[in-house]
Amino acid sequence: MGERETIDNRAVIAPSVAQPATVAGRIRSIFSGSAGNLVEWYDWYVYSAFSLYFAKAFFPAGNQTAQLLNTAAIFAVGFLMRPLGGWLMGWYADRRGRKAALLLSVTMMCAGSLAIALTPTYARIGIAAPLLLLVARLVQGLSLGGEYGTSATYLSEMATREHRGFYSSFQYVTLIAGQLVAIGVLLLLQFVLLTPQQLEAWGWRIPFAVGAGLAVTALVLRRHMAETESFAKRAVVRERSLTRELLRYPREIATVVGLTMGGTLAFYTYTTYMQKYLVNSAGMSKTDSTLVSAATLFCYMLLQPLIGALSDRIGRRPVLIAFGVLGTLFTVPILSALRQVGGVGDAFWLIMAALLIVSGYTSINAVVKAELFPSEIRALGVGLPYALTVAIFGGTAEYIALWFKEYAHYEAGFYWYVTACIAISLVVYIGMRDTRHHSRITEH
Repeated sequence: MGERETIDNRAVIAPSVAQPATVAGRIRSIFSGSAGNLVEWYDWYVYSAFSLYFAKAFFPAGNQTAQLLNTAAIFAVGFLMRPLGGWLMGWYADRRGRKAALLLSVTMMCAGSLAIALTPTYARIGIAAPLLLLVARLVQGLSLGGEYGTSATYLSEMATREHRGFYSSFQYVTLIAGQLVAIGVLLLLQFVLLTPQQLEAWGWRIPFAVGAGLAVTALVLRRHMAETESFAKRAVVRERSLTRELLRYPREIATVVGLTMGGTLAFYTYTTYMQKYLVNSAGMSKTDSTLVSAATLFCYMLLQPLIGALSDRIGRRPVLIAFGVLGTLFTVPILSALRQVGGVGDAFWLIMAALLIVSGYTSINAVVKAELFPSEIRALGVGLPYALTVAIFGGTAEYIALWFKEYAHYEAGFYWYVTACIAISLVVYIGMRDTRHHSRITEH
């Protein structure tokens, strides 16, 4: 372990695992971490992509909106486990290593996907079907709650200081890619392999089985990742628990909550919910909405490293402020126009305008959060407050949107709700320091 020097109730440990010395070694580790992140998010998003098809399998017969509300509720409940996952896996990553935590999270995600693939329908086992679906989503929520904070920490620590915004943006590249692969599988099944009747009857199980298999591949890749130098040189808290240590940074915790609030709600609105919105509110067909979602997500994915690299030149804060201002001004007009959209082309450009704005948050939010905390509590500091905020605002986005439509009979109320949350985040962006110039990642 090396020699220890006691400093302020902590022990500084000489590095036991070296960071890759070469650019190639650094890129290999970033690729392995990112590939696992892609699989995790594929497994998470495939639920949303296929919910239009499996809603009937898990819930009693009813109108389409009611069934979607049930699946959206379980989607939201899965988010309730993410704060617990952020706490447990963040603690594990800060104690045992980023690599160990990333291995554990992808294993849990694999188990959840396999369970969904094998669960019988409501017609066969009654209420046990949605209950088993719920348990599987809780396991996946626990996994994903730990994945975000740990992978954000790993990518940010592994990157060089000059290109940290660029490299850390690949967390959202792979996050979006996971969602895109889920939609790609849906398109393949829709247009090539299965009829709509087959897809609704049993074909929806295929993507969950694929996800379980991909998770095994990601597990193999992550076994060969290098540990980060920041973790190896971390200051280990000796007399305080990690949670109590985290509470010494209330300003940083509040900053994570504030900067995440509007961004995560906007992200889930224009990605996971948008496919349903185009069908349920704009009146588009399922296939057209899927095509629009796939095209916009692909372009959105390509934007992330570009804006991440921009933040390495001009700073993180100006990019976040741009998202806050534009999101506050244009959310209501964009969502209102989408409800009256004339065709696939119009829908594409409107959603792309929204996603360009949202990229100001998604491309750099991981590195901003990682730069706020010291290494000994970084994974916990990033993961726990983020997961709490996403559970409250991101995980409920679909349900709240559908509630405004079905029960409040005022769908535009959701547009103003999203706008208000972005405006609150804008206040945080204006008041925070630019973490590019005040980063704790270089501190050990």
